[in-house]
Amino acid sequence: MLTTIGKNAYDGSVLRGMFTAATLWLEKNCHQIDALNVFPVPDGDTGTNMLLTMRSTLDEVRGDEVPAGVVAEAMAHGALMGARGNSGVILSQFLRGLAQGLDGKERFNPADFSAALEQAATMSYRGLSHPVEGTILTVIRDTVDAARQAVATVTDLVSLFQVLTAAAAQSVARTPTLLPVLRQARVVDAGGQGFLVILEGALRFLRGQELEGGPDLISPTLPLVLTGYEEEEEEEEEESYGYCTEFLVRGEHLDPDLVRRRLDKKGVSVMVVGDEEAIKVHLHTFDPGGALRYALKLGTLHDIQISNMDDQHLEFLEIRRASVATVPIATVAVTWGEGMAQVFQSLGATGIVPGGSTMNPSTRELLAVVEAVPSQVVILLPNNGNVVPAAQQVASLTGKRVVVVPTRTLPEGLAAILACNTESPLEQTVTAMKAAARDVTTLELTRAVRSTTILGLKVRKGQCIAILDGEMVAAGGSFSEVISRLCQSLGLGEREVVTLYTGDGADPAETEAIAGLLRSSCTGQVEVVSGGQPYYNYIISLE
Repeated sequence: MLTTIGKNAYDGSVLRGMFTAATLWLEKNCHQIDALNVFPVPDGDTGTNMLLTMRSTLDEVRGDEVPAGVVAEAMAHGALMGARGNSGVILSQFLRGLAQGLDGKERFNPADFSAALEQAATMSYRGLSHPVEGTILTVIRDTVDAARQAVATVTDLVSLFQVLTAAAAQSVARTPTLLPVLRQARVVDAGGQGFLVILEGALRFLRGQELEGGPDLISPTLPLVLTGYEEEEEEEEEESYGYCTEFLVRGEHLDPDLVRRRLDKKGVSVMVVGDEEAIKVHLHTFDPGGALRYALKLGTLHDIQISNMDDQHLEFLEIRRASVATVPIATVAVTWGEGMAQVFQSLGATGIVPGGSTMNPSTRELLAVVEAVPSQVVILLPNNGNVVPAAQQVASLTGKRVVVVPTRTLPEGLAAILACNTESPLEQTVTAMKAAARDVTTLELTRAVRSTTILGLKVRKGQCIAILDGEMVAAGGSFSEVISRLCQSLGLGEREVVTLYTGDGADPAETEAIAGLLRSSCTGQVEVVSGGQPYYNYIISLE
């Protein structure tokens, strides 16, 4: 349960809880994040480095500390002391900026946290000699931009973090379009994906969701779900990467900017962060000794780590070769909601594009996933009428063969993917998928955002409304009332399978009432699935 003080104001215990949950969620996903690591060279494991940094972050927080500013400062100090790898150092800078934004605050509200995020983004870019877009930096900036635009409308941290995670997911999906090395490797940026997982872990804490149990999963809202990819056979010159060198310097009157300029002459990927008393250094160099000798002139050295990146590169290539899996026909589905994404994945979707109602993905975002999936033949499921036009533009922008099955709803998309047989000829498969989609009836339940009259049906703002295959058919005071009125007209007695997908924040008692109504009217099978979709409290698939 969240510890709050005042209306929508949160103390340091909430901050600690968020980052504790984020660390646990990162731990469950770190191995999959490691497998994404391709940029700029394989200098260790991104997921593991971020996890170790997060653990160090929490080591500095005492259990009796509740002022938000105190907790944030302790976390920032712990992150600096334990930062590992390029991504870990950037993460420590992010937390340092967050602490500066919350400095002196006993508690904070969503506006305070959003303002602190601005400082965190600024600090994330500092310490790097040559910031590169398409990495965790871009994801951080895009996430903070979304927070800035939404802060006037959010009322609590749950709402704010929903905005943050959605923006981060969109940004991560975009990283292959910004970095050729990611596009060639057919993966998203590992550091950006790690940052998204951290946000998701915090959101799970705020929602009171479980973090333990179940198999390790890559972030449920992973924009690019890659089950494998085709190794590109290109003739490349042997490349040597040198050594990833990290250490902590303690001293007096240290100047991080000066140290960074000096080390720029001794290596690449140079990052120097800290203050006058302690600085963390990360660089890639062929002469670790030269960097260490210079640092010894500044003060005492601690936590020295030197890794041979050539060995790591060979290990990384072996991991990639072991995970290669191509498919004759790939399926890419547009979906929204954690549960919905997992359902599509479990049915064999090769790629997931986050989006749908109110957040239609662009043609560029669809193209990025199509290019990333491990097949030269792709079936695209838009699952929303508004997404179909953008999906139909993709075929002309790629060398792959892309066929759009114009599904208008999520149930239509699920029926279509169930009918997909990747071993059959493409034309036969597409015909079967289109037929399966046509056989599904979709009923969507949400609340009216304004009063109106449509086809003689009067609706008041806030009323529960039902939309049947795109046409509004009923309105009432509760979803149970609306369903009760529609049971007969829906022909439930003739349906073989009825699936109730619960949306984000659906009321358990009302869910049980609706499921009871469906079961009492339907002679077939009735299933209840957690879809997690926003905006639509319930989506019902009738087959």
